[in-house]
Amino acid sequence: MEAARTKLTRVLSRIFINNVNDKAHRVMRSGSSFNGLAKYSTSAAAVVKDYEDYRKSLYGDITHKALLVDAVGTLVVPSQPMAQIYRQMGEKYGVEYSEDEILRRYRWAYGQPWGRSRLRYVNDGRPFWQYIVSSSTGCSDTQYFEELYNYYTTEKAWHLCDPDAEKVFEAIKKAGVKLAVVSNFDTRLRPLLRALNCDHWFDVVAVSAEVAAEKPNPTIFLKACELLKVKPEDAVHVGDDRRNDIWGARDAGCDAWLWGSDVHSFKEVARRIGSGCA
Repeated sequence: MEAARTKLTRVLSRIFINNVNDKAHRVMRSGSSFNGLAKYSTSAAAVVKDYEDYRKSLYGDITHKALLVDAVGTLVVPSQPMAQIYRQMGEKYGVEYSEDEILRRYRWAYGQPWGRSRLRYVNDGRPFWQYIVSSSTGCSDTQYFEELYNYYTTEKAWHLCDPDAEKVFEAIKKAGVKLAVVSNFDTRLRPLLRALNCDHWFDVVAVSAEVAAEKPNPTIFLKACELLKVKPEDAVHVGDDRRNDIWGARDAGCDAWLWGSDVHSFKEVARRIGSGCA
């Protein structure tokens, strides 16, 4: 019985995703007017509601047994633009590039294949970040790198994306939903969460540097579910990157909501999960 229900959940999840995507493609191909797009939005919302009502019938007024949350861009965001920090800290070390140039070089370097390992973040990630900093700024000074590297482990460098996150997560946990962070990050993530006083919100923290798998590799999502003792189909992941977060989570068998599109706040996440969470 349980195996049949698990299979049905997976099938319906795929039908839901394909249904919404097919309708979106038809609307875009037809070059529909605003009215056509509005009708599509209404129809898609109905599909979402039907699917969530189905899941609530399985789990007792909640759609999922576990919530997985991306770190950077979803849970936390930089307090100041990266290029601004690289420029300000680098002035005394001879960095002369403008912020625009630093950002351009950073994006280029970050997008290059990392040849030393299949993973960018191995242990503390220092070799990778030394490459990024020197490529972005033209400065290979070790003291400069260490100053930057240590800065991004402190609460000064980051702030919570959603100021209501703590009380919402407390309500979600009280409703019986387990919580995990799933992040492509080095081993600084745990001390950073402690510095932001939010590490205790979560039952599990799955860090790519520790799991030896980076999103969109489904392994990191599967590891989080294993640590939470839930099946992937019983979990929903929320993140801001379509490739890493949405496609990766769905490949692992989890549900997935895109931050900034499907959901815009953790209150909205809680409402979608269901009874007692909001």
